[in-house]
Amino acid sequence: MKNYSHFFYDYFSSTGANSTVSYYLNMLLLFIIALGITLVIDYIIKIIIRKISARIATGTKTEFDDILINNKLPRNVAHVPAIVLFHYYVPFIFIDFPRADDVILRLVEVLGIVLTLYIVRSLLNSIKDYLKTKEQYKDKPIDSYIQVFMIFAWFAGFFLAFSVITEIAIWKFFTALGTVSAVIILVFRDSILGFVASIQVCINDMVRIGDWITFEKYGADGDVVEINLATVKVQNFDNTITTIPTYALISDSFKNWRGMLDSPGRRIKRALFIRQDTVKYLTNEDIEKLKGIDFLNSYLTQKQKELLLFNESHVVNKDLILNGRHLTNIGVFRKYVELYLAQHSAVHKELMFMARQLQPTNNGIPIEVYAFSKDKKWENYEYIQADIFDHLLASIQYFDLEVFESPNSKSFK
Repeated sequence: MKNYSHFFYDYFSSTGANSTVSYYLNMLLLFIIALGITLVIDYIIKIIIRKISARIATGTKTEFDDILINNKLPRNVAHVPAIVLFHYYVPFIFIDFPRADDVILRLVEVLGIVLTLYIVRSLLNSIKDYLKTKEQYKDKPIDSYIQVFMIFAWFAGFFLAFSVITEIAIWKFFTALGTVSAVIILVFRDSILGFVASIQVCINDMVRIGDWITFEKYGADGDVVEINLATVKVQNFDNTITTIPTYALISDSFKNWRGMLDSPGRRIKRALFIRQDTVKYLTNEDIEKLKGIDFLNSYLTQKQKELLLFNESHVVNKDLILNGRHLTNIGVFRKYVELYLAQHSAVHKELMFMARQLQPTNNGIPIEVYAFSKDKKWENYEYIQADIFDHLLASIQYFDLEVFESPNSKSFK
């Protein structure tokens, strides 16, 4: 080894060069030659591995090898032999320079640690991309777990590099680390909270990728497109992107619409506000007129007989319509809404549907439609809801009722 290490030194000495100059020139030439050989070997191995990996990828049915190539795993692995070879050369090159030998060896070892981290990152990213192609993992926060593993890998790499550079045993470094743990927790507070939140979100199945969520505090109303360690990305329906801290999903309240999408129907819950001064009892003439409505004919006939029998059996005073039992226009309208919903083809009949009267307000008496549409797609749902209320708004005049509307300039003409 001594002879090879001084190959050029002997040559320069034989030409009468200074001993010190001969040592430096010998070291410099050996370094250039070793670096050149290393680069050539690195290039050749990279080409070989690239061709082998490409052939394997085209010859297999699985997508995993293609993903490994896209994430540059073979390219990163190809650098390993060159790093190992150069590390082997260093003692030969710097045999006469022990301090430089020690520094270069440490730098090469640190470079090897960095290369290892890149290989680990490529492998983890490949696993992440591969799992995302699987249906059972598409809605899982895979990014969060990969980021956590990568953080641990970078920490381990940093500690190893620090140990190599300072020659401090790694267990001593961990002992000293306890004194600055508070600082570390402060610096990585969001990552720690995000990691804990990601686990709770996954275990409790609170949010999946693709879920429609509404988070008023952060102005989010759209589909979840990504869940990672620090943030949850939501693509709003106006195509803007809102980022929410992952830990906010367990510390604050939000609405997840997955239950609605998984259910048989989507709820319609909207009210018409009836002017109170248009509510009245129906006379026999009014009832006969309303019998012309197909939905109400049998109901009014049966109800008319029932009320007549009741009033006669109780001998009510017929001079005042307030006595006894009588139909009201708002009650008959409410029944009409219920019968209309029962025959509407877009209303889900197996789920609850009704027309109910709510407590009177300053804006009138609310008659609320509570039903579920069969179609849950947004634009179709809105069309169905509008179709129902278009009909009800147009039909309300047949019951001598009016919808409340705030006064405007025309109201005083």
